[in-house]
Amino acid sequence: MAQCSFYSALSSQLPRIPIPNLSLYSSLKSDSQIPDLSKRAAVIRPAIETPITAAAADGTKVFVVSDLHTDYPENMSWVKSLPRRTHDNDVLVVAGDVAETSANFVQTMSFLKDKFRHVFFVPGNHDLWLRREETPFLDSVDKLEKLLDECRKIGVITKPTIVGGLGIIPLYSWYHESFDAEKDITEFRIPSLEMACKDFHVCRWPDGLQNRDNSLALYFDSLNDENWETVEDILTRCSHIISFSHFVPRQELCPEKRMLYYPNLPKIIGSNYLETRIRAIHGAEGGPSACHVFGHTHFCWDAIIDGIRYVQAPLAYPRERRRRMNGGENWLPFCIYYGNFEGRLSPCYWSDYYSVNPRTPDNTQLAPWVARFYTKKELDS
Repeated sequence: MAQCSFYSALSSQLPRIPIPNLSLYSSLKSDSQIPDLSKRAAVIRPAIETPITAAAADGTKVFVVSDLHTDYPENMSWVKSLPRRTHDNDVLVVAGDVAETSANFVQTMSFLKDKFRHVFFVPGNHDLWLRREETPFLDSVDKLEKLLDECRKIGVITKPTIVGGLGIIPLYSWYHESFDAEKDITEFRIPSLEMACKDFHVCRWPDGLQNRDNSLALYFDSLNDENWETVEDILTRCSHIISFSHFVPRQELCPEKRMLYYPNLPKIIGSNYLETRIRAIHGAEGGPSACHVFGHTHFCWDAIIDGIRYVQAPLAYPRERRRRMNGGENWLPFCIYYGNFEGRLSPCYWSDYYSVNPRTPDNTQLAPWVARFYTKKELDS
């Protein structure tokens, strides 16, 4: 099989890197299915520098992070180890997937609220899982409502709010399969969504809501209507606005299918309704003060698309931090705003790659590392 352009482009500089990323949206069921890259060369994510100017010294400082997954003790320890921020306008934006159990969720958000003056949250899919809950919930919608109640008690913000002249807008969302508009991979037998994605088994929904159509995406998008008058007020009063969601608003914010161990990943990551909301906030052409933070895929990302800066800063799973090129944990939470937006993009593996290489979604030839993975699976089966 001929090498794809990505691998050949890197081969002169990084000849020993066959696998750029291991994120499968937690779809692989066991660690034994994740190749160990610890003995292979790796691209080191450059340290992020956030210059502090005199004009910004008294301004609002906003940190962002997603996918805390504090059901893992290592991740909870990371949260506990964060220094306490004492400035009146220090903000932490948490873009979903805090914890699977409500007990860990409450503990995590309490720790964070103790460390930051303002904490914002929007739910992710893991936050609504029910499989390990000791607290009885009717379904995942009931759990969502209870988690939002807990946020109110703790002082965590889940609605659009202005902090120090900066508008911060949480956007509720869920994925839908039709978000994936690119050509499918047919060269190998790819596991079904039900096999790969635990949401189908550990979330429970009221009648009329399900994963296999657009109903969940529409339901979660409709939750934003309750806050839309506040959003419109923020648009008239704030020149700088950060919106944030858990799910992905554009398919360009995920590597092409041929690069992924689970090529059907785009079917369970994003929402077109979400991008429509973002454009209603930041404008069709965006601007230098337009920023959206997201999570879910565990791919670090920092890119400007059609005038809006899109950022993902995931803590992710401990095994991913040990085996992936996401820069570990020392750069998190990422300071994205300090009286103004950072003037340059932060270095992130995949967004850096697509900044110089065109996206070719019609190319369905699997990247060599993915082809080897599926060839081995078929030989072993």
